[in-house]
Amino acid sequence: MSVTSRYMDAWEGFWREAPSEPGSVFWDAEPALTVGLHLALFEPHMPEPGLAMLDLGCGNGTQTFFLADRYPRVAGVDLSAAAIAQAQHLDPLGRIRFQQLDASDKEAVRALHAELGDAQVYMRGVLHQCEPAERQPVADAIAVLVGERGRAFVVEPAEAARTVLMGLAQGAAGPPAKLAPIFAHGITPGEMPDAEMPGLFSAAGLTVLAGGEQPLSTTEFAPDGTRIELPSRWLVVGRSV
Repeated sequence: MSVTSRYMDAWEGFWREAPSEPGSVFWDAEPALTVGLHLALFEPHMPEPGLAMLDLGCGNGTQTFFLADRYPRVAGVDLSAAAIAQAQHLDPLGRIRFQQLDASDKEAVRALHAELGDAQVYMRGVLHQCEPAERQPVADAIAVLVGERGRAFVVEPAEAARTVLMGLAQGAAGPPAKLAPIFAHGITPGEMPDAEMPGLFSAAGLTVLAGGEQPLSTTEFAPDGTRIELPSRWLVVGRSV
């Protein structure tokens, strides 16, 4: 099974038009406010930190570059070829292995695992953007990629984030400049129920090792100057210990 063409076309169109300047994309906040905070939650559950680190849904690579400063072997994959092209352009020395990948393509996922071996997987805000029928294949892909020794950190906007996003989109002035392209390309954020995520990974044969809630920073600011944050839920998953 692979993702629907509508979903792929939406993301390809978004990344083709997205500016490459840092902070231009709504969710692409500074790594110190995103992946940096997440690693503090993730690293205590990595029994083998020497495994490859994979940023699944890496977009333009902003968070991937932060990971590459911390770990010796880092890869980034994304559904969108345009996103990967941006990431590669920002990595002229080629220190990160970037690749276009449909995470619901079982053969492609198995091939990536064969190349990387068991990996630590970082995934931020992918499942809530997927069509409901496509979420389980992505969770199954993570189970393949972590193998027996790796762990995955998965963070998704909570259901309550949709209220925040719809409030921004329906404001008198219309959606903020960085949020408007998301809706313009038919990308619908915040559609996944909070209770669904743990079940996806259980069905994939993984155990929830830790979890919690944490605000997810964006690059947009409210009229009063405060940074817009979205409620989010995170999990660390892996094989039973």
